[in-house]
Amino acid sequence: QVQLVESGGGLVQAGGSLRLSCAASGRTFGSLAMGWFRQAPGKEREFVAAISWWSGSSTGYADSVKGRFTISRDNAKNTVYLHMNSLNPEDTAVYSCAAASGRFYTTRRNEYDYWGQGTQVTVSS
Repeated sequence: QVQLVESGGGLVQAGGSLRLSCAASGRTFGSLAMGWFRQAPGKEREFVAAISWWSGSSTGYADSVKGRFTISRDNAKNTVYLHMNSLNPEDTAVYSCAAASGRFYTTRRNEYDYWGQGTQVTVSS
């Protein structure tokens, strides 16, 4: 089992920045592919960003966040980050991190095995 705990959400003005963190426990963190997803009210959960296991050599982003968000990982701290810049009200959502066991990398929601509870990000205009 893998436990994931997100932090770093909050209220920010449009144009601002936030850094989300997701701390993992219960398994060798480096062996997990990691991803961030978000869910806005009344909408389905959508992919935001993903990073491959171990060195994190591969990363991917949803078109809506490309160039503004950056995913990274620190295996020594068992933590994955999502750096969010130039936030706009459309980024308002609950952001959840997810871990995929036995996979190098994936952007597919149904290929993630473990999920955190999520952290709220609210962007005011």
